[in-house]
Amino acid sequence: MDINKIGVIGAGQMGNGIAHVAALAGVDVMLHDLSEDRIKSGLATINGNLSRQASKGLITEEQRQTALMRINAAPKLSDFGDCDMVIEAATENEQVKIKIFQAVCPMLKPDAILASNTSSISITRLASTTDRPERFIGIHFMNPVPIMQLVELIRGIATGDETFEASRALVARLGKTIAVAEDFPAFIVNRILLPMINEAIYTLYEGVGSVEAIDTAMKLGANHPMGPLQLADFIGLDTCLSVMQVLHDGLADSKYRPCPLLVKYVEAGWLGRKSQRGFYDYRGERPIPTR
Repeated sequence: MDINKIGVIGAGQMGNGIAHVAALAGVDVMLHDLSEDRIKSGLATINGNLSRQASKGLITEEQRQTALMRINAAPKLSDFGDCDMVIEAATENEQVKIKIFQAVCPMLKPDAILASNTSSISITRLASTTDRPERFIGIHFMNPVPIMQLVELIRGIATGDETFEASRALVARLGKTIAVAEDFPAFIVNRILLPMINEAIYTLYEGVGSVEAIDTAMKLGANHPMGPLQLADFIGLDTCLSVMQVLHDGLADSKYRPCPLLVKYVEAGWLGRKSQRGFYDYRGERPIPTR
């Protein structure tokens, strides 16, 4: 089947990024969130990001305007009635996602594909809570979506071949590179990346190095574009903790135990860039390490 119109649930960083790249690729998009204000904020972010691309000559002004015209607000889930696919891009919380799927499924046409942008949660388990497990798939975009090239494609145990091939064709149309991952906790990227970040937090927790020393060491010693603690702040410490909890619970191995310092930061509401404080304090002119 051809996917020419998609719905996106969640107008935040991931959701508006997915809408952005889909619209540029000629796909019509319906963007939904909990309130119209959140949808408006997501649309404003998309406009700003498209304008930045146009100013750099990455796209033309005509492409920017055409892309914006392809994205429409969807204040109600019933607005997804004629979508070929709906992609959930809500917070990395299994119960939140299940609640969304149970609410949206009755609004979809029978052959519509339902996808999750989850970065760690079992696709098989999420699919089992819907009325269409054979038409359910994991499509994990990387952040920031307009810039990052990779998309992980994850089949649940019940995902049908037609669903997989239609999803693969859509991702290719968006100009992304696909890595097919098996449905194991955290898939490929986060199975490798988040334990590294967690180990960096343990290194800080145990006093092996300061925030600045750890990030400098990995940038200059391992040629990483940003340090692991800086990256954790960019991802969101709550998301990092959620992924580590999925790994720890799903694989039952103590090596995936979330660092107590990560837990403490999340409990304090210090979630990284989105809350202005994490391993760095972003409230001034330049980020300042908090430890």
